[in-house]
Amino acid sequence: MTDDTAGETAITPDTMTKTYIKIRDKRAELKAEFEQQDEILEMQINAIKSELLDYCRTQGIESVRTPSGVFYRTMKTRYWTNDWDSMNKFILENEVPQFYEKRLNQTVVKQFLEENPDVLLPGLNANSEYVITVRKT
Repeated sequence: MTDDTAGETAITPDTMTKTYIKIRDKRAELKAEFEQQDEILEMQINAIKSELLDYCRTQGIESVRTPSGVFYRTMKTRYWTNDWDSMNKFILENEVPQFYEKRLNQTVVKQFLEENPDVLLPGLNANSEYVITVRKT
């Protein structure tokens, strides 16, 4: 707090509260503007990724080097289950607790399937899709 006798205004709890609210509101406003603009940019970049994936598919290629950079597609596989009871039973019976995260551990499940191609995991779903990675050269 400052001293009024020195010609300065005292910083009171009320002025600090007003200032705090003003700053908080400005941050919220800026955040909302950013999120709106970022959403537009994300839609634009996803449209370009889709075109690049389509280009790789139609050309039968995996990567392209351009003067501006390199883009390439890679396979991304994601594992999940809709039947946690069966999956939990399987995990316990086969002593593979490393499958646990809040979700299935993608790396561990992939490795297990590669090492045990004849084992059918109960309730397991898999989705594979090509994704684009872009690097600056």
